[in-house]
Amino acid sequence: MIEIMNTPIVTRDLTKQAPHSPRERLAGFAIVSRAVDKCRASLAGTLGEYHYDCPLDNMLFNFKGITGEQFKTAVQAAANYEDVGAWLQANGTTKTPLEIKAWSDQMEASSPMKNPERRGAFIENCSKLWLNPETNSTFDWLEADDRASFRCKSV
Repeated sequence: MIEIMNTPIVTRDLTKQAPHSPRERLAGFAIVSRAVDKCRASLAGTLGEYHYDCPLDNMLFNFKGITGEQFKTAVQAAANYEDVGAWLQANGTTKTPLEIKAWSDQMEASSPMKNPERRGAFIENCSKLWLNPETNSTFDWLEADDRASFRCKSV
């Protein structure tokens, strides 16, 4: 028996709480839960310093052949995260489970260190968080930045 989760989307106030980790997968896709949180917060006016439809979100959108506006419409209509996952699988460019896993694994391991245009900023951002840019990924940096941003605020 397969248990289907129905995780309600609770609009997060991203001025007080970080979005989901980009590692958290929904329907096999990395980034989706985080993009949902940022989309809902942008609609509610509680996005804080985060950005919806940013380069990270666009990696997902480009992989699936959808736009930020299409994703936003799906998020607005969704009652739970799984609805968004089902929508994502049914829309845009068709991807097999193996393609989704390979893409998500690649996203999780990626680092701007290989991109000359983004390397300097990544090194600077990592150094502020005591991360080694040679061994940490973009997702490592995002998670550390989320923790650092809210550690001070939660005291």
